[in-house]
Order: sequence, then C-alpha cells, then structure tokens
Amino acid sequence: MTTPPADGELQTLQREVQRLLGRCLLCLQQYERLIKALVAHHEIDGPVDALESSRAKRIANVAGKTLGNLVSQLLGSYLVSEEADTSDEITARTASDTVSFGMRMQLSMSADDYARIESGLKELVQLRNSLVHHFMDQHDLWSLEGCQGAHDALLAACSRIDQHFEQLRGWAVQMDQVRKLMAEFVQSNAGYDLIVNGIAPDETVYWPAAGIVHELRNAARELAVDGWTPVAVAGRWIADRDPEQQPVKYGCSSWRQVVHESRQF
Repeated sequence: MTTPPADGELQTLQREVQRLLGRCLLCLQQYERLIKALVAHHEIDGPVDALESSRAKRIANVAGKTLGNLVSQLLGSYLVSEEADTSDEITARTASDTVSFGMRMQLSMSADDYARIESGLKELVQLRNSLVHHFMDQHDLWSLEGCQGAHDALLAACSRIDQHFEQLRGWAVQMDQVRKLMAEFVQSNAGYDLIVNGIAPDETVYWPAAGIVHELRNAARELAVDGWTPVAVAGRWIADRDPEQQPVKYGCSSWRQVVHESRQF
C-alpha cells in the first residue's frame, strides 16, 4: 500500500518546480531578446539617406516575432553553410537609380556544422513551446512522482537553454567585433572610397556604384539636348560641381575612357 505524500513535502516540491519553470522562461526571454538583436542588426541596406529608418524598420519588424520565426530568419541569413551563395541577395533588393548601401554580416560554417546547429535550434524552439504550452499536460504536478519528473525535466531544460544562450552570446560577440571593425573601415579613406566611389582597397572599380558614373548620369539629365550630352561638356560640368570626381581617380586618362570602361552608358 502506497503512503500518500505529506502536503508539506508535495508543496515544497511544487514550489521548486515553479521556481525552475520561471527560471527557464526568463532565460528563454533573455535568449529571444538577444536573437532579435542579431536578426535586426546583422544586415542593413537601402538608400544612403534612409539607412537609419531602414534600421528602425528592421528592429520593429522583429519585435513581435516568435522564437520559431527568429530562428528561421537567422538560419540562412546570419548563419550560413559554406555551400550557400547569398552574395547577390542584398544587391537584388536595391534600386538601380538611387545611391544605396548594403551590408550583411554572416557566420559561415561547414554543411555538417550548419545541419547540427539547425537541428539544435529547432529543438530549442520545440522545448520553448513545450514549456510554455504543454508543461502541465505532460506532468502531474499533484503527485510526488509527477512533481519529481517535472523537476528533473526542468533541470535538463535549464541546462539546455543555458548552453544555447552561451552559443548565441558567442555569435553576438563575434558580430559586435565585426561591426566595430566595419565602423573603423567606413570612417577611413579606404572605406569612403569604397562606399561613395565604388573603389575597392585594391583599386578595383565597381562601376555601377562609382561616384563618377553617378555624376555623369546627373550631367546627362541636366545638360541633355535632344537626348544627347557631349562627354566634354559633362566633364566640365562635373569638374565645377564636384572636383573630386575626375577620371584619374578611377585609373582613366579621359572622360571617354570612363564611359568606355564603365559600360554604364
């Protein structure tokens, strides 16, 4: 014959279960806040005069996302397999007739590591949903045996959540380090040339983003007669308007060479 548990013993264990469940939920909320920051800040793109509003929109967009949604956004965007090619995704979203800037930070890994992390993150989502929606259905909290099972399950859950949080925190630290390096680069002369003029540190010119191409388009709009603008006239107009934008800066000896090399006209 089984002796019924003393009320005091059961209540003590119930309170411990409540404490552990509360700890798990608080840790999950902490995890969700951090993953929202990663999803919101690992990427930015848009017209240069609207980057701040673009950043604000990304923050607002993730604010109401569930953990499952956030994990789905993180996978394949910040966390990527080495085999994945995402190099043109930002470029494809920017308009061709405006000066735009796009940047995405990514953590690349082997296909095996990516699959392992993907599986672990999906497991965390399932754990979160189980704790929030099904915990009382899964455990009889009105018996010592049921409470003990719940207690053991919560200890394991706390440990698993802690492991995931430390992993996420490591990714966040890496991203923050990259952001600091990027900020230093953007404020340097080389960063200015890359962003504003399309000139890479190795002096390769990305002509679609070149400042001189942008100015030539402006000149064509302002000076065109019957749809045509003489290159020499455009060059003089640009020299008066923005003396920095000269062919020699882009490795060219003349405005005609700029038009030829850029293949943008």
